[in-house]
Amino acid sequence: MNVTTIGIDLAKTVFSIHGTNQHGKVVVRKRLNRPKLLAFFAQLPPCLIGMEACSGAHHWARELSKLGHDARIIAPRFVAPYRKSSKNDDNDAEAICEAVSRPNMRFVPIKTADQQAVLCLHRIRRGLTKERTAQINQIRGLLAEFGLIIPQGRYHARHRIPEILEDAENGLPMLARRLLNNINQRILQLDEEILAYDREIEAMARRDEQAKRLMAIPGIGPQTATAILASAPNPRQFKSGRHFAAWLGLVPRQYSTGGKPRLGRITKRGDKYLRTLLIHGTRAVIAKLADKHDQLSEWAKGLVERRGYKRAAVALAAKNARIIWALLMNQTEFKTQPVEG
Repeated sequence: MNVTTIGIDLAKTVFSIHGTNQHGKVVVRKRLNRPKLLAFFAQLPPCLIGMEACSGAHHWARELSKLGHDARIIAPRFVAPYRKSSKNDDNDAEAICEAVSRPNMRFVPIKTADQQAVLCLHRIRRGLTKERTAQINQIRGLLAEFGLIIPQGRYHARHRIPEILEDAENGLPMLARRLLNNINQRILQLDEEILAYDREIEAMARRDEQAKRLMAIPGIGPQTATAILASAPNPRQFKSGRHFAAWLGLVPRQYSTGGKPRLGRITKRGDKYLRTLLIHGTRAVIAKLADKHDQLSEWAKGLVERRGYKRAAVALAAKNARIIWALLMNQTEFKTQPVEG
């Protein structure tokens, strides 16, 4: 079969295949079930294969690469403009085939199994954190029904909930007291599970030389360092640190026309989790700027005064992203620069 480019619409059981030859003529258009997919591609000569970024995309990209094919993953928003008609599996496969052949198309870097394993740790921890927040909010809401108010924040809840449950004079019925105690026990269990994952992430960061290099940057801890190394592609795929910051969605959104540049809020494209970690890290840095006098700290102080706390936190996160790219690109160490003069 003389096929050079193939688009695959990934699914759980049935996959749509659309393939063209070097002249763009359709030479294959079929559907395959899951067990027959790799057998089909094993019979083909090496070709360019495109697929949308979704669950299982990295697995299939690795497996197809082992067969000698050039497997590439495309973000769904880059595929949509090439869909000619209504959305269905066959039209999606055709659109992917067209998109992957474009010379200036952007692709999602293929993650290794080890990188995905690290991300599993982060995602499980994040899920537990959300569950803990939901449980705390639930118990705060239920106690409010009895006129018992707990200030916001899990640290307030950690101290106030046991006091309320042990106070026999606050008018809380025994049934409600027992049920709320069950919720509190679940919160304590979640605290232990999250702490165990935090310790595992810290141990992982201590064993990794690149992670230790990144943790020297103010605002970058074990969680951020390991998440970036598991999610970020080869730094050589970016022309500069600004391109890396743009990949994380930390550059201004542009709406320019007629030669008049208009810059707005950050684009918020890319990995939301990484962007959140970077911004939370810079918030901690800004909170402790008073006693620091290096160049980066003085720059951040001035930015807070001129533009406010939130903008300064995002700007410092973008600067940290550029520093991260430089350290990974050049394999150098972060050094604090004293204020000149």
